[in-house]
Amino acid sequence: MCPSPFKAMILAAGFGERMRPLTDHTPKPLLVAGGKALIVWQIERLRAAGFVDLVINNAHLGQQIEDFLGDGAVFGVRIQYSREPEPLETAGGIANARNFLGEAPFLVTNGDVYTEFDYARLQPVLADMASTQRDLAHLVLVNNPPHHPEGDFVLQEGRVDVPPTHAVGKYTFSGIGCYQPALFASLIPGNKAKLAPLLTAAMLAGRVSGEHFSGRWEDVGTPARLDTLDIELSSVRQAHHF
Repeated sequence: MCPSPFKAMILAAGFGERMRPLTDHTPKPLLVAGGKALIVWQIERLRAAGFVDLVINNAHLGQQIEDFLGDGAVFGVRIQYSREPEPLETAGGIANARNFLGEAPFLVTNGDVYTEFDYARLQPVLADMASTQRDLAHLVLVNNPPHHPEGDFVLQEGRVDVPPTHAVGKYTFSGIGCYQPALFASLIPGNKAKLAPLLTAAMLAGRVSGEHFSGRWEDVGTPARLDTLDIELSSVRQAHHF
């Protein structure tokens, strides 16, 4: 896979409240499943898809993340760190990293999930966003997990919209998305800001595309879910001797 001209950002600044006490001393992206830190699974999949220029934000125990990953060379990537004195939430973290991300559309994903999504699928999406400037965002949606049965958004003919009240067939936002820098232009770097209001406004303007991913995606939100994932991935690695 040729190196992508587009950057990818991995969100890694949260407290991991639901994972306590594990996250009292270890940032959630460094928790291990199948012999690898969650964020390493993500970095390896991004690298395999051609994304080699990465931006990682951090706050809670952030120095541990920097010490563990370094400049990314051991993983075949280049990492820049966007440091936050306290977690700025999703949109705030992205806006705070604006100088690292540049003027082209970029990919964002979470450092504390496990997914088998092929990020290479988003290369042509980013190229189209760069050339047409039509859409402000492109979201990857997944089937609603048991802990989030009501879902987030509606997907119809490649367009994402806010669901009408009591709508059926909603999907959950995976946290994987492509964005134009313009989506965050109204935000002041260093301030907290949620992503949902920005996405809702862009949807109402008809400027959000999307796709449905039916493959493996795990929101590793509790210690029990981490244990289950660890057992599964460890058995797979042993079976394949890697």
